[in-house]
Amino acid sequence: MAGSGQRRAPGEYINLPSHAAADVDAYFEYRAIVGDDDGGRVFSPEEYEEYKRRVLPMRLHNRLYVSWVNPQGMDCILIGPQHKCLCRHKFSEHKTDFPEIPTERPILISCKQPGCRCVSFEYVANASGTSDPNCRCKHSLDNHNTRPPYKCQKNCNCTGFSAPFTCTCGESANKHITLVESKEEREQRGHPTGYATPYKAM
Repeated sequence: MAGSGQRRAPGEYINLPSHAAADVDAYFEYRAIVGDDDGGRVFSPEEYEEYKRRVLPMRLHNRLYVSWVNPQGMDCILIGPQHKCLCRHKFSEHKTDFPEIPTERPILISCKQPGCRCVSFEYVANASGTSDPNCRCKHSLDNHNTRPPYKCQKNCNCTGFSAPFTCTCGESANKHITLVESKEEREQRGHPTGYATPYKAM
């Protein structure tokens, strides 16, 4: 093996302890469960167990389903942790754990990031799947307000952010809605609910 500070030759392997793969798997599971709830400081084993004892029952029993739905009720996108909101923050950075499922409708999934005034998660319709889309007014997402109706701040005639593309379902993006529903409500729509998961924002 190359010495400290030296480059490794092509094809040279790094020797890792036998338990390294298990440690990596454990960390990825930790991050999937905790997300950023640890504030950037990894929980101690005791704190981690206490977190799971307190939070996991909520996720398993009070799961909410979030999807981007067209006018016919088709789920065009099932929202997951990495999907972005019009407030620029990911779904996992919003409040997704509830001691009890809210009784008021619509259910609001507010952003937890400091200084963000987002009232509820609204999916950013993105045709490319990579960079943020521009609005029909030609201005970028960053030029729009982070609260409904997400008006442009460039003094144009924009009445609210609207992605200018057509979904693969055939409907324009601005005809879709971000729908938040309980397991029972989703089943009433005739849509699958899958199985309960301990992972954050799933």
